[in-house]
Amino acid sequence: MSAAKDRTALVLFSGGQDSTVCLAWALQRFARVETLGFDYGQRHRIELDCRLTVRQELVRQFPQWAPKLGEDHVLDLSLLGQISACALTEHRAIELEANGLPNTFVPGRNLLFLSFAATLAYRRGASVLVGGMCETDYSGYPDCRDNTLKALQVALSLGLDTPMTLETPLMFLTKGQTWALAHELGGEALNALIAEHTHTCYLGERGTRHAWGYGCGECPACQLRAAGHAHWLQHGGAGA
Repeated sequence: MSAAKDRTALVLFSGGQDSTVCLAWALQRFARVETLGFDYGQRHRIELDCRLTVRQELVRQFPQWAPKLGEDHVLDLSLLGQISACALTEHRAIELEANGLPNTFVPGRNLLFLSFAATLAYRRGASVLVGGMCETDYSGYPDCRDNTLKALQVALSLGLDTPMTLETPLMFLTKGQTWALAHELGGEALNALIAEHTHTCYLGERGTRHAWGYGCGECPACQLRAAGHAHWLQHGGAGA
């Protein structure tokens, strides 16, 4: 297998904090990096609207990465939204289901995302998929777990008859450590970019600017992001 500096990576890029950190991580390591987003009938399109701004700001603020950043792709997976009745695809209150999972869980989402990503990567000559899945500070989604993604990496590589590496640099990091990783990759400038331009809030709230970014401050995604930012600051992090 060729060294990372000679490989092309495809980053699953939503426009949120985690995928932006993963994009920066990939730009530090690989010769060429392309990005992929999915329109799956989300209840809001805020993250999709943020994606191009984040890419533009990365190029503007980090010119050393600009030559590596290749094409952006967006795939229409609206069928997923049609068959997934949950709080991310319908306007309903966020709550726990009887099975213990939050109703923000979109069944099969990451399985489908990575299968389509692998198909695109195969055609684009990319041998690495990079995703922001994490099983440390997360909402309990089973398709974010390391074992799920290890199994999927094997299945994709077998199904395509070519090695397909699935990188998840945030898998065992807390949200505080994710802020720290961003600082390690791009300093205070990258964390400021993340706070200002990325979006994580499940409700699509962009009216209120917190130290950690925009959001309602109440949904699980906002709470995780805010707690992680506070933890990072408490342990010596710079202001975002």
